[in-house]
Amino acid sequence: MKKRKANLDDGCNPELVLGAEFDGILEIPIIHAPKQIAIPDGITPFSKRINALGTNEAIGHFEKDPSFADILINPNSYIEDLSRFKYVIPIDASLYRDAPLAVQVTNLYRSRAIGSYYQRKGINIIPLVRWGNEFTYTTKYFPEKIAFLGVEKKSIITISTYGCIKSKEDKHHFSSGLYEMLKSLEPKVVLVYGSMPKQIFESYLDYCTFINYPDWITRKRGGDN
Repeated sequence: MKKRKANLDDGCNPELVLGAEFDGILEIPIIHAPKQIAIPDGITPFSKRINALGTNEAIGHFEKDPSFADILINPNSYIEDLSRFKYVIPIDASLYRDAPLAVQVTNLYRSRAIGSYYQRKGINIIPLVRWGNEFTYTTKYFPEKIAFLGVEKKSIITISTYGCIKSKEDKHHFSSGLYEMLKSLEPKVVLVYGSMPKQIFESYLDYCTFINYPDWITRKRGGDN
């Protein structure tokens, strides 16, 4: 495959969705629920995967986008590498609330497209759910809650608070999106990368099983959340 110079060449890697199924009016690629719910020992960032504590880790991408830019440019080249691990969480392409809605939709699409592609290549994908501003997790703009398209209900998903709950406004949108996600997807298990403050999560603990994973820096220092 010819290496791309930019991650938007040829329409966001159209070969990634050959054979994919799609969800909603925006035709977001579907990442199917795992055949069985299994729990990773930990979550290791993509850029730190050489230091992963065993292959029962999940490889996640909860770091700055440039850390996994090569996946966006040439995802096919990482199939063999990521296949070594028992679980992979799709790329966490940023959904900044102040970004144009078109950018938020594009990054949602790219995360689902690459996750769907890797799943069809035999990699065990645990779906990632990420939301941006209220237009992504409500029906105030679109007739569907677009942040939750492409993810099947009543299974296991991953979310992250890492870097997302710093301000009062951050906490408001995270909590609001979390509530809408739980209503929409009815997950059985939610893996949480980063802290789980009571003020956000306490009201939702009866909805499903939450499993908390410390961020990489905290984990390497021997701490927890």
